[in-house]
Amino acid sequence: MLFDAALAEGIKLIRDITTDKDQQAILEANYRAALLNADKELAVSQIKVNEEEAKHLNIFVAGWRPAAGWVCVCSLAYHYIMQPFLTFLCAFFQHNITLPTFDMYTLYTILMGMLGLGTLRTAEKTKGVAS
Repeated sequence: MLFDAALAEGIKLIRDITTDKDQQAILEANYRAALLNADKELAVSQIKVNEEEAKHLNIFVAGWRPAAGWVCVCSLAYHYIMQPFLTFLCAFFQHNITLPTFDMYTLYTILMGMLGLGTLRTAEKTKGVAS
């Protein structure tokens, strides 16, 4: 998204600066290549940070991703299994208890990001490039 916005603004600026179509094409190609290279460098840097975090012995540094995963699992289990079952039990035994609910859409944002990263990790393992 940020990449797309920077690309659109850069191309607009290039087209405002020059009217020569050949020069515009060369400048746009160079600009795209520079943006892609910067995006690649950022991704590689983030991967290096992630690897160092995972190696760390302190659970508060290396364990935050698994902790976020378990929070997602527990939240999903409560929302889709425990809460309906407990609601049924409360109704069956005629207890007037309102169980707490929470915003699942926020959780889905975290979960989808983690599942996307997990899918990439699975793809690495399948291709034999995972260590």
